[in-house]
Amino acid sequence: MAFTFFFRDRHTLERLTQQVVPDFKNSRTIKVWDAGCAMGPEPYTFAMIMAEEMGGDYSRVKFIATDIDDTSNFKEIVINGIYPYSDLSRMPEEIFKKYFTKMEDGRFKIVDSILNSLEYHIHDLLTLEPIDTNFHAVLCKNVLLHFHPDQRIEVIKMFHKVLVEGGYLCTEQTQAMPEECKHLFTRVVSDANVYKKI
Repeated sequence: MAFTFFFRDRHTLERLTQQVVPDFKNSRTIKVWDAGCAMGPEPYTFAMIMAEEMGGDYSRVKFIATDIDDTSNFKEIVINGIYPYSDLSRMPEEIFKKYFTKMEDGRFKIVDSILNSLEYHIHDLLTLEPIDTNFHAVLCKNVLLHFHPDQRIEVIKMFHKVLVEGGYLCTEQTQAMPEECKHLFTRVVSDANVYKKI
């Protein structure tokens, strides 16, 4: 799903941050996988929220953002971190000023501290081959609803396998955890789909 914008579903990302940062504050690196990142607003939004929460410790965070799209310029957009103001206009003003600089062509580029924390890969979730392992958090929002129920179950099981002990999975609000996967996770907040690995 390509339609997205910066700070969309901010509430859910803040709830996830409030779980991940305290639980893994002593980890040498905090690894996050955004599966289905489209053109990058979601992982970059989460990165900025994490940076605000962690302050000087943010250099320990590593994002891997993936999307199946290999026909458009998603990769170029995400890697360069350059966006038109229309994609950024719903951001809090203080965050926008802190993390973006204006370019000569009128677009805005995300600051290096955030840009350099993220790497992008083309990846198909339905291969059930994870992009990496030992993640502290996995975001998969606005993707699972496009899958057949059986596919959804297998993808969630894959996420469970690649999370560290006590790691977190975050899904879209409209997507309930399948019965076949409820023994793998426990929901940790009442107002967002943030789940902790059992």
